[in-house]
This record gives sequence, structure tokens and C-alpha cells, in this order.
Amino acid sequence: MANEKDLSDYRKVYEKRALLESEIPDNPLQLFQTWFYEVDKSDGVDEANAMTVTTIGLDGFPKNRVVLLKKFNEEGFIFYTNYESEKGKAIEANPNMCASFFWPNLERQVIIKGKAEKVAENLSDGYFESRPRGSQLGALVSEQSRVVDSRETLEDKLKEAEEFYKDKEIPRPNFWGGYIIKPVSIEFWQGRPNRLHDRIRYILQEDYNWKIERLNP
Repeated sequence: MANEKDLSDYRKVYEKRALLESEIPDNPLQLFQTWFYEVDKSDGVDEANAMTVTTIGLDGFPKNRVVLLKKFNEEGFIFYTNYESEKGKAIEANPNMCASFFWPNLERQVIIKGKAEKVAENLSDGYFESRPRGSQLGALVSEQSRVVDSRETLEDKLKEAEEFYKDKEIPRPNFWGGYIIKPVSIEFWQGRPNRLHDRIRYILQEDYNWKIERLNP
């Protein structure tokens, strides 16, 4: 049994930025864009677009995993995956999901609740074509989330695909493509001193305007 480790003395002082109602836009996507570009230009985060997504699995348990955000716009947040993977099957059964970003260098978090939908096929085609050939082949041969007997099996399948498509264009498999998370709630968290963090939540209303609320930290 592992030795117990007490983490109660871990402490960090949050004091880099503030998040005030007087300084934020009416639309949360505009604030997300500002925060994303500030993080992306700063030091200390290798992949600003690393996004933790949570689905409710077919077994009833929530599950988190990190994917890469590939595009965001006024409609929502787009990522790509295997539609037949564990997350794909979970989304098909229950499209309600959560996505979050943690950017420790600027002491920020963003938490997004929304519904996932498949993007148009032409968008998935366009993104697939832009990927390196190795990534295209990897998507083609991987039966994502299914049990595989060995690493060698995967590598053998990749070699076969490399040979088969040696002088050919690699088509996007119909089981692979994009999802867009259309947000109904977006919360922005900014670290502040004395654990009195700023938490601003936007909630989408029936008229498609956003209600802005401040939450206790």
C-alpha cells in the first residue's frame, strides 16, 4: 500500500489578474477569445487548446479526458474524434457534456456546459485533409477505445495501411469526424488573493442573450 501523503500544506497565492463585470463583454465567446489569445501568447502553457471533456458513459459514470480544441466560433467549440469511440457512443446516447480549460500560468479556468452535435461532413473532410499523413493513417487503423492484444498489432496495421495508401489519397473514414459543443453555460474563473476568486458565469437565455452572474468562490 502506498504511503499516505498529506497535501494540506500545499499553498499558492493567486494575484495575477482580476475579472470584473465592468470589464467584460456581453457575449462569453468574446471573453473566451480574449483569454485564449492572452494565454496562447504567454509563457508556460504548451497547448493552450488542451481541453478536458466530460461525458456520461453508457455505464452511467462520468468520464474526463483531454482532447484538443481545433476551432471556436459564435456557435461553440469544435474537436475531432472517432465517432465509434467510448466518448462518441456516450455523446450519441447523451449529448449533454462539459468541457474545461485550466491555464495555471495566468491562474484561469473556463468551464463550459453544452450539447454536442456532429459538424457538417465537409468540415470534417477539410480538417482531415489538413492533418499529416501519419495522423490520417492513425485515425484510419485505430479502433479507438476497443481492446487490442498488443502494440505490435497496432504497428502492423499501420504498416499495412502505409503500404496500401503509399501513392494514394487517404480518405476520411466515415467513423471519424468533428463535434461542436454548443454552450448553454460558460463560467470564467480567475484566481484572486485570500481564495476570494472571481467567478463569472454566463447562462444562455431563451432569447439567445446571455445572463451574467457572479458566483461565490
